[in-house]
Amino acid sequence: MLNIENSVLVIIDIQDRLVLASKYGTEAAENMTKLAKAANILSIPTVITEQYPKGLGNTVPMLKVAISPNAFITEKSAFSAMMEPEFAQKIRELKNEGRNQILIGGIETHICVLQTASDLIKEGFEVYIAKDTCASRKKDEYKAGIELLKQYGAKITCVEIALFEWLKTSRDQNFKEVQALIK
Repeated sequence: MLNIENSVLVIIDIQDRLVLASKYGTEAAENMTKLAKAANILSIPTVITEQYPKGLGNTVPMLKVAISPNAFITEKSAFSAMMEPEFAQKIRELKNEGRNQILIGGIETHICVLQTASDLIKEGFEVYIAKDTCASRKKDEYKAGIELLKQYGAKITCVEIALFEWLKTSRDQNFKEVQALIK
């Protein structure tokens, strides 16, 4: 189960052109925005990647304004973010601080999310896929990506499950603010 103290939110390539090209891309961006806002409220570190932003655009505006000012944003060209030295270093630093749970989502499910999550699992992280924050260009690609992620050992979850696992109780001081994110 996800814990505030152990979690890192990883956002993979929720960028302008990828959102438009992906089936359910806008929905995935909206759902990830909820997680980013909650991570900000709960002081959970957030790491964001942008795949070739010159060609694919930057992180979508709704998400960009929701993230913590302390979020780590890095550009990448590799499909697995773990192949990028800056990303890998940041993730390993967070692991050394006791943050071994990765809640991840993004675009495209069957490429960058899949390869990054697979490499994180190999590094010993407990990986959770927020499936309602993921999208691919085609439904079959999305489904295949989710199925492979399960086979690789990722735990499949969704935004509401993650939010309430982080909170644990309605007595949490941030309960009302986080609950208000759900519409």
